[in-house]
Amino acid sequence: MIDLDDGAYTAVVDSIEDGLATIFYELDGEDVANEVRDAIDLPEDGRHADALFTVEVREGEVVDWTYEPERTQDRQEAAQSRFDQLSSRPPSDDEL
Repeated sequence: MIDLDDGAYTAVVDSIEDGLATIFYELDGEDVANEVRDAIDLPEDGRHADALFTVEVREGEVVDWTYEPERTQDRQEAAQSRFDQLSSRPPSDDEL
């Protein structure tokens, strides 16, 4: 059971280790809750790190999982782009 009001949320799989998935729930881009649950509870195509789902919560339980492959890919590409920007160093004086 998770401490969330009834409604729709974005669920992001942070990691899966030893059959357990760590999931963060977001509303309007803000983290609002997290939990660890059996990975087998997730739809098979989304049983991987960084998978995004739209979920429906009723009475503290997720009652519907919808895997969002396009949103998953978009988010992964955005994260990679941010990483690439942060990891690129500015040119030194010798390189100018």
